[in-house]
Amino acid sequence: MALSPLRTSQPNALLAGRRAAMKRGTLFVIAGPSGAGKTSVIRKALESVSLHLSVSATTRSLREGEVDGVDYRFITDDEFEHMIEKDAFLEWEEVYGKRYGTPRAPVEEALRRGEDVLLEIDVKGALDVKRKMPQARLVFVRPPSERHLRERLEARDTDHVAEIDKRLEVAPWELEVGEREFEEKIVNDDLDEAVEKLVEILKGENA
Repeated sequence: MALSPLRTSQPNALLAGRRAAMKRGTLFVIAGPSGAGKTSVIRKALESVSLHLSVSATTRSLREGEVDGVDYRFITDDEFEHMIEKDAFLEWEEVYGKRYGTPRAPVEEALRRGEDVLLEIDVKGALDVKRKMPQARLVFVRPPSERHLRERLEARDTDHVAEIDKRLEVAPWELEVGEREFEEKIVNDDLDEAVEKLVEILKGENA
């Protein structure tokens, strides 16, 4: 005997509902050269967009005004090494004598819950994440010119001259890779315009 339309449509509707409820979130990876203003753009964008902000782990010292667990997870070298051995990072690297990494578990858990996740890292780290998670959306934030990088790094007054020079040495490579490999590009010339562009990108997934 043929099943009635009502009895066949109910399981299909329930299945569709479950699939919709289990929709995986989107991973947005924001990167750019040091001094591009990524953090300022992201902080203002998050006033308009609600998503999960990934917090990187680092072995460097906490700077004035930073909060552990908000700006970074500040951990020891031994703790960092233990996480490497457990394959607990989506990406990690040593930068100017200090190590930085993206803990894997919080990102994957948020994505499984259907939350969009925002990850702020450097260009090399973004490419590493993309290799492990090809579905990630790469967003490149850059200043109008390389000259602006030095001006902004010096204005931050958080790095020694030698560190600024090292950051500027890799900037040409980062700018070239960002233009070639990233799906979305934002020129941070005017902060409000850059924020508006990022909000547009982040909301676009759920439009």
